[in-house]
Amino acid sequence: MQLDNNVVIAGAGQAAATAAAELRRAGHAGAIVIVGDEAHAPYERPQLSKAMLKPGAAPARHIRDVAAFAADGIELRLGRRVQAVDAAARHVELDDGSTLAWSRLLIATGVRPRRLPGAMDVPGRVRYLRSLEDAAHLARDFDEGHALAIVGGGVIGLEVAAAAAARGIAVTLVEAADRLMPRSLDAPVSAALARIHAARGVDIRLGCQAVALHDDGSVELSDGSRVPGARVLVGIGVEPNIEAFAGLGISDALGIRVDACGRTAIEGIYAAGDVASQPLAAGHGRIETWANAQDHAVAVARNLIGEPVAYTAPTWFWSDQGGTNLQVLGDATQGTRVVRGNEGSDRFSVFRLDDAGRISGCTTLNNPKDMAMARRWMRQATRLEPSKLADPATNLSDCQS
Repeated sequence: MQLDNNVVIAGAGQAAATAAAELRRAGHAGAIVIVGDEAHAPYERPQLSKAMLKPGAAPARHIRDVAAFAADGIELRLGRRVQAVDAAARHVELDDGSTLAWSRLLIATGVRPRRLPGAMDVPGRVRYLRSLEDAAHLARDFDEGHALAIVGGGVIGLEVAAAAAARGIAVTLVEAADRLMPRSLDAPVSAALARIHAARGVDIRLGCQAVALHDDGSVELSDGSRVPGARVLVGIGVEPNIEAFAGLGISDALGIRVDACGRTAIEGIYAAGDVASQPLAAGHGRIETWANAQDHAVAVARNLIGEPVAYTAPTWFWSDQGGTNLQVLGDATQGTRVVRGNEGSDRFSVFRLDDAGRISGCTTLNNPKDMAMARRWMRQATRLEPSKLADPATNLSDCQS
């Protein structure tokens, strides 16, 4: 490879595959090499907690066919890991001892699940969900009918709880906070989500933690109770995969620190997706969503080829939990709260407005059209009339002030 025009991408997930494709689409003619530690070509991770847990699940859905990468001249180095970077010499060392030279390096290594303390991390009983193999193990647990205890009331925990309950599995969900998804949802929406899952048979235990696993298949909680848990799924957050880059001085507590263009403090090194600690509100944050992995990668790829593009898209994610579609935009916990619909039902929206009456956040339950409009209003900085917005009889298109 010619050193003056090649790109090495560390990681082989959504951000990596998207960035590589965008580089080719934008006219980059040099070599592109994707290095991924899994044996699989890049695949869609949202399927792991949804489609792949259903009976007779379809095969894994890849982001692109392997043939499409080859047709674009994108080399896949699968089953390999970047283990060291020499920024001065501009090469990376892989775990097989080989090296790759780069003119630009994109770090898209993503994150991994945070694990339980050692004594509780029991192989064969405790599950994590990040890979195709993880999903296959969990699907087999469902087929065998093992009672499931889920530690963590975030998106992964709730999606798996819904999938398990739909298959008749006994499910207990344990959340240390006093409500579900406390970082993303306000208290009333959290309560509505808890009500929906409880109605489907999920036993939700809030304000407590799993403290011990017992040989009789139970899990002891911090309140002294025991719940069934022949299998335990852990969803207590993630950690960035940054070990290979630790000596470069480009990481912070959240991941690889970048500016709005995805650039690190070292010229020629960029980061995108889950692993990036990117500008967020008044500081930096890690945005662990499919949309960010996709859209951030597109913007950063443009910067790799010399087109300065600042990434300013608001945070947005969705979560399909059984028959419930949850979507969250921006900061859905602050600002003037305007409810559209009945919060006691399974379908409503909560809009958040700033002091000027513009959308600063939104949460929808089974209301994708409301979310589509909220995203448009946010892009256009539209001023809204709260009384009209709260009235379901008023068309959304007529809610402008």
